[in-house]
Amino acid sequence: MILKVLPVIELFSRAYSYIVTIDAHGEECFFEKMQAGTKMGLTFEVTEGGFLDIDVKIYSPDGNLAYEVDRESNGKITFAADKEGIYRYCFSNKMSTMTPKIIIFSVYVDERPAYAKEEDKEGENKLETMIKELGSSWTSVKKEQDYLEIRQRVRHAINKGTNHRVVLWATFEFIVLIAVTVGQVYYLKKFFEVRRVG
Repeated sequence: MILKVLPVIELFSRAYSYIVTIDAHGEECFFEKMQAGTKMGLTFEVTEGGFLDIDVKIYSPDGNLAYEVDRESNGKITFAADKEGIYRYCFSNKMSTMTPKIIIFSVYVDERPAYAKEEDKEGENKLETMIKELGSSWTSVKKEQDYLEIRQRVRHAINKGTNHRVVLWATFEFIVLIAVTVGQVYYLKKFFEVRRVG
């Protein structure tokens, strides 16, 4: 029985995470080979640059636009492949004139077809069905965990940058305060200085 369970567990999914910089007026594309009926999930977050927005486009193997979002700072995209072949997903920063953007994204591809043949469904026993459901649930939890980890990293970077700016501003205020104090002491000393006429 264990020999039957192990191949089913290996079918859960494959996942990749990347950090990429996209220059102003630039576009970066990535490719994923998928079988018909398999599901792909794409989670992305813009961590730096401009208004923290990016355009995302997904193209089917025949070159048609399968999915598109404009000027999003983060998102989760899930879709099922209707054809077998190489799907292309692109992050576009063409709307930005000067600012490059840094993107963190994760890609999940479910190796199992979203639909199965009827004869295959009849042949599965209950344990295999439960293992597949458990695998699907585990994959969903893993996707959500990765997405929350990406968001936590982004928020940490924003907080760190804000803290750095606050420290710089406080240092600047301190220097200005010392300069004003020294200037006032010097001015008052000159004001009360007695001048002797010879």
